[in-house]
Amino acid sequence: MPPLAERMRPQDLDGLVGQPHLLGPGAPLRVAIESGQLHSMILWGPPGVGKTTIARLLSAACDAECLSISAVLGGVKEIRDAVAAAELLRSQGRACVVFVDEVHRFNKAQQDAFLPHVESGLFVFIGATTENPGFEVNSALLSRAAVYVLKPLTGPALREIAARAFALYGLSPDTITEPALERLIASADGDARRLLGGLDLLIAQAQKNSSAIDEPMVDRLLPQIMRQFDKGGDAFYDQISALHKSVRGSDPDAALYWFCRMLDGGCDPRYIGRRMIRMAVEDIGLADPRALAMTLESVQAYERLGSPEGELALAQALVFLACAAKSNAVYRAYQAANAFVKQQGSHPVPDHLRNAPTRLAKSLGHGEGYRYSHDEPQAYSAGQRYFPDAIGTPPEFYVPVDRGLESKIAEKLAQLRKRSTH
Repeated sequence: MPPLAERMRPQDLDGLVGQPHLLGPGAPLRVAIESGQLHSMILWGPPGVGKTTIARLLSAACDAECLSISAVLGGVKEIRDAVAAAELLRSQGRACVVFVDEVHRFNKAQQDAFLPHVESGLFVFIGATTENPGFEVNSALLSRAAVYVLKPLTGPALREIAARAFALYGLSPDTITEPALERLIASADGDARRLLGGLDLLIAQAQKNSSAIDEPMVDRLLPQIMRQFDKGGDAFYDQISALHKSVRGSDPDAALYWFCRMLDGGCDPRYIGRRMIRMAVEDIGLADPRALAMTLESVQAYERLGSPEGELALAQALVFLACAAKSNAVYRAYQAANAFVKQQGSHPVPDHLRNAPTRLAKSLGHGEGYRYSHDEPQAYSAGQRYFPDAIGTPPEFYVPVDRGLESKIAEKLAQLRKRSTH
């Protein structure tokens, strides 16, 4: 018997649950179907949200033959076979859709093979991908296809799918307890295929034992769920971005939430630790220099303790980072100095700053006129110049913020600069 997910696959668009922004009244794909104007497109979204089903239903609604290719299993031969089949269909006066699942798995040459046929109108191209098409799909193919973003299915949508599954088996929705249903929906993580796969197993067990599906059964039968967290994919970078921005925005609760989401999804805590080090220097900097030291120490603590105890050290540092005074002044200063250097020529070091380890160097004037700051009041050589002579007015890259320790640094720099101008 086919898996429950296949038996539950909708046979028309009205039977599809979710994606109202694409398929609801007046939405783009609904308009395309109603007008009979099917166009090339890329369906981008996480697993189990209906990409394959939508491609099949779009083809059927427009009376087009749907030829499917898996980029995981297929190659140039399968593309050539699809082209030949499309040419035969055209000779018969029939429209054709070529659906490529996991299109991001095809290399550039394989993706380019579709271009002339898409342009000639031999077939309508529909690609499905879980990866960002802006990175994974060739720009030439991307320019010829509309990109539609599919979203993870919501809790209510998954509830509706579960209710339909029980109806298919002739079972009452009461067959599953509310806590068990909530646990199942949470474990599905927006993926209808995962939900139905779990239900298939749970219903079989419930029928065998003539019992209801309760939470202990769900926990016992379903494998440990790994949340949507594809390392190297969009979910990965979106979540680390959310974590970083929560720290930058001084929200320790949100920072802990994303930290735990990433750990729950299988992220290596050492990766999070490395990103926290970046947060300490990029977003806190000299406003609170303790941030970098504490973060480095938390990473070392994790290395010594391992999981699960070591995560607490990272969490402690994460909360400190979120609560600390923020400054990106050093980050901005570094970027400005970098850009300035790239724009300038290789100006020579002024003679008074040059090293003078030999008599020849001294005879050439190296080091002559240099004032040793420790010998002057407050260890500051007022008026001494440290930039190359050709630069003219010295630029000011570092502009401290009025927060944390940097407010004190700003006061000191203002006093020193004032002494240099008098």
